[in-house]
Amino acid sequence: MTDPHIHRIQVRIYYEDTDFSGIVYHARYLHFLERGRTEALRSCGISHTDLLAREEPLAFAVRTMKIDWRLPAKIDDMLAVETVFREVRGARMFLTQAIRRDGALIAAADVEAACISLEGRARRLPPDVLDRLQGG
Repeated sequence: MTDPHIHRIQVRIYYEDTDFSGIVYHARYLHFLERGRTEALRSCGISHTDLLAREEPLAFAVRTMKIDWRLPAKIDDMLAVETVFREVRGARMFLTQAIRRDGALIAAADVEAACISLEGRARRLPPDVLDRLQGG
């Protein structure tokens, strides 16, 4: 049985993601994790376009990220990017993300993201956004 609180997307590894040896370049994992967060938000009914279109435009910015690389991903691998919203409060959200290949953990990340104005100042999550992130 799958946990309904875990959002998953599939990511195929292409030549452009790898170094000369066919191993995924470490910075590419940031792209995969970003895609996972964006799609997890979208599954809650939150899009970056809608946030930017508000009367007071908002965005999310990663404040801190800790990544633990466990195994190398390789060209042609199909990976699953898993995202869990652990806690949402004030202007911040705390997430756990994992990248897996056939169930094996490739990389794990703890992420803190902040809701910000377009000037870069922290802003409390609006009640409707907070409600969606908390499963309401």
